[in-house]
Amino acid sequence: MTPSVVVTGAAGFIGSHVCRALVEAGHAVVGVDNFDPYYARALKERALAPLRAGRAFRLVEGDVRDTGLMRRVLRGASALVHLAARAGVRASVEDGAVYWDVNVAGTASVLEACRSAGVRRVVAASSSSVYGASAIPFREDTALPAPLSPYAATKTAMEDLVRGWAARGSGRGVVLRLFSVYGPGQRPDQAVHRFVRAALARGPVERYGGGDSARDYTHVHDVTRGILAALRHTRGPGVPCLVVNLGSGRATILNALLQMIGEVLGPLRVSPVESHPADVPVTLADIALARQVLGYAPRVPLEQGILDVIEWCEAGYEGQSRAAS
Repeated sequence: MTPSVVVTGAAGFIGSHVCRALVEAGHAVVGVDNFDPYYARALKERALAPLRAGRAFRLVEGDVRDTGLMRRVLRGASALVHLAARAGVRASVEDGAVYWDVNVAGTASVLEACRSAGVRRVVAASSSSVYGASAIPFREDTALPAPLSPYAATKTAMEDLVRGWAARGSGRGVVLRLFSVYGPGQRPDQAVHRFVRAALARGPVERYGGGDSARDYTHVHDVTRGILAALRHTRGPGVPCLVVNLGSGRATILNALLQMIGEVLGPLRVSPVESHPADVPVTLADIALARQVLGYAPRVPLEQGILDVIEWCEAGYEGQSRAAS
C-alpha cells in the first residue's frame, strides 16, 4: 500500500468520493472532518459507511483550524487534499465572518501543519466563484475581479495562501477551480439534487430568476479523477503552484436543466423566485490547461449525470440542508 494521503472535508460530498477513489487506487487514507451542521450528519455518515468498513481508511473527527491536530494527522503522510470549507455562495452573504474563519484561517492552519510535518504536496479546492462575472470561457490567466460574495473572497484568499506556501519552497501546490459539481451524494441545497428531490415529491421546483442563467455542471466522478491526476502532477521548472480549472467545458441554461429532469420524471411545477445578487449569469470553464497538464477529460455528460442523481435519490437518503430549510 502506498503512503497515506490526508483528505480534509472527507465526509463531505466531494471528499467522500475522493477518499473512495484513493482507497481504490491503493492508498491509505486519513480523512479529517468536523461534521459541520450545514447539513445533517446522517448524510455524511452514509457517504463514509463503505470506507469505514475497510482497513485502508481512518477518520479523524476534528477541525482544520486546530493546527496541532493537523500536524499530528499529517506526520508521515505523502500528500494533502484540502477540501474542507464552509460552502454556499448565498449563505456566505449572511455569515461572512464565519466563512473567512473556516476557509481562510483553516487553510493557513493546514499549510502551517504541512510545513511542520514535512508534507510537500498539496492539492486544494477553489471555486469558479472567484471569476465573478468575467468574460466566458473562464481561463486561469483571467485577472480576477472584485468578489461578488464573501465565499468567493475566501476562495481567492485561499488560493493566495497556497501559492505563497509553494513560492516559499515549502512544497508544490495545485489549486483546482471547481465548477458546479453535482452527482450522487450531493448536498441537499445544491441545484441538481434540490430539483430532483422536488420533482420526485411532485412539489414545486424553485427557479431563480427567469431560468436563463447558465452553469458549467461537472460530475463528481470527473472532478474526482481530476483531483487524483493533480496529486500525480509533476510541476515544471519555476512553477511551484499550478492553478487549473476543472469543469465540463459546457454551459447549460437553467431552463434546459429543468427540462432534462422533467423528461425523466415528468413535467415540473416551477415556482419562480428572485435571483440573488451574489449569483453570476453564466459560468463556463476553459479546460484546455487541465487537458494539457493533467490529462483531464470529462467523461460524464449531464444527461447521464442527472440519471445518476435520480437513481441515488430514489434509493433514499437522509439529511436536510440548513440552507434549504
